[in-house]
Amino acid sequence: MRLIRVLGILLVLHIASSSKLVCQMTNWAQYRPGNAKFTTDNVDPFLCTHVIYALATINNFNQIVPIEWNDEQQFGTLSSLKKVNPDLKTLLSVGGSVNGISPFIGMVAKPESRAAFIKSAISYLRTHNFDGLNLDWEYPGHNGSPQEDKERFTLLITELSKAFEDDGKDNRRTKLLLSANVAALASTIDRAYEVNKISPHLDFINLLTYDFHGSWDPVTGHNSPLYPSAVDSGSHIKHNIESSVSHWMVLGAQPEKLLLGFPTYGRTFRLSTGNSGLGAPANGPAEAGPYTRTAGFWSYYEVCAFLPSATVEWISEQEVPYATYANSWVGYDDQRSFSSKVQWMTANNLGGAHVWTLDMDDFSGSFCSTGAYPLVNHLRMSMGFPPKPTTAPRPTTTRDPLADFCRGRPDGLYENPADKTTFFQCHSGNTHLQHCQPGLIFWDSCKCCHWP
Repeated sequence: MRLIRVLGILLVLHIASSSKLVCQMTNWAQYRPGNAKFTTDNVDPFLCTHVIYALATINNFNQIVPIEWNDEQQFGTLSSLKKVNPDLKTLLSVGGSVNGISPFIGMVAKPESRAAFIKSAISYLRTHNFDGLNLDWEYPGHNGSPQEDKERFTLLITELSKAFEDDGKDNRRTKLLLSANVAALASTIDRAYEVNKISPHLDFINLLTYDFHGSWDPVTGHNSPLYPSAVDSGSHIKHNIESSVSHWMVLGAQPEKLLLGFPTYGRTFRLSTGNSGLGAPANGPAEAGPYTRTAGFWSYYEVCAFLPSATVEWISEQEVPYATYANSWVGYDDQRSFSSKVQWMTANNLGGAHVWTLDMDDFSGSFCSTGAYPLVNHLRMSMGFPPKPTTAPRPTTTRDPLADFCRGRPDGLYENPADKTTFFQCHSGNTHLQHCQPGLIFWDSCKCCHWP
């Protein structure tokens, strides 16, 4: 089955009440240097509908336990944000690996060990005021028996869902949410999941629609392309968002449960010839970023530092950008590609978006000169969520005639003919003037800010 492509230029906005913007954060981002250090203190309580804290693990007694020394302190800070925004939901992600082996392997093997984990999960989530659990067992079957793991993953989800429902009824409290991070490649999906059996029991499913290409490949390829490209061959023809979502839906996933993954990082390559295009020969990753310090990817704020000296290109057939300088190549996402993906996501009736991760966007606004969270804020706006509340006093002035611009217009983004560096966001008849980043102008064709 081939999903609907968005033809022409169209902006379709989600109604915020019926879509999710789920943002994941990592507890290891606190160890990045300088302005890249990220903790729960940096979370904007009005940016996302849900925040997932990654990562806790499972001990030998099938109990949820923290990994970092200050996890439980950060849980408290995250929970306090719900006093600022009562609509915010928080989830704890559990998974990771111990010596390369998932902690889920032993736990799911027996009914009694699963029962112990489920009891521990409910207690731990309630104690730390989380609203739900996110399962980060992305590749069942990779460490154990594929068929057994696949079936046991279904059992775990089914039993967790029932236990969460019973807990809510028995104790007269809101039912805990249950979600999972799941793979995007068809070969892994087939090996790891009984899709039609797990989908009904999950509140939402975070599709990891990124890492389609990386420095493990012998040629350059984009991290998170929307569509296939002409240079793809063999199994790589399916290494794109359209193919992955289609595969999940063919296997029985409910579209409204699927959340499209939006990465705030790019994958890098070291070019091995003078060719610098898509599909150019490559030999490993570019140099590690100065803040993330891991070869093979750069956070968005590290990409920002690279772009002024780089040549930026747009892959029109995949609706994503890449940039090159010397022998470094990075395929990343920007506001324009996010807009394209939101249009596609909406056209295919998906349940919303999830972001990996908050801490790799320019969360403080210190690097890109475009304000805090430039990617996630643009994603939020593109999905049609209302402008975030502000406590700043509004000056009393003569009424601006532009304030009536949105009266009678549908919700959406509109160009400002008087100033191309700004644009209007209309929501419920109200006009909100938004500004593009320095050097960019608003393009009505993509409903995004881009180079002139």
